[in-house]
Amino acid sequence: MDTKQIIEVNGVKLEVDLRTARRIEELQVGSRVKVLDSTGYSGAQVYPGIIVGFEPFKELPTIIVAYVKAEYNDVGLKTISYNAKTEKVEIVASIDDDFSVSKKEVLGWFDREEQKARNTLAEIAAKREFFLDRFKAYWRDEPLVDAMTKDGLATA
Repeated sequence: MDTKQIIEVNGVKLEVDLRTARRIEELQVGSRVKVLDSTGYSGAQVYPGIIVGFEPFKELPTIIVAYVKAEYNDVGLKTISYNAKTEKVEIVASIDDDFSVSKKEVLGWFDREEQKARNTLAEIAAKREFFLDRFKAYWRDEPLVDAMTKDGLATA
């Protein structure tokens, strides 16, 4: 395996020994990164991410990273606070295009999650209407008053 590589920096060609080379990266809000997450049961996994903020705390400067965790039939948008005390997670600048995020897949996941929430709200509304319609016999002596109005939270 060849451990030397020729790189060009501002017109100057350098031969670099990759065993000892260090990579210094400039990151800013919006920079693409790769997140190596070793916290899961399946071992280390690499995910695409974006720098969304920097928190310049005096004691523990922190980088806020959002990343997409795509798994079988599930996509999640996760965030991490990356600093000197972060364990089992690493970030590096994503300088090559070996890794892409499927916009269609992620937006499809959001659409499915939104529909689930709408279905849940519709089910709750239907149960509320059923309750008000069918259980009104319990309030014959009490005029049906909206709970918010009764508690003084709404005015007529």
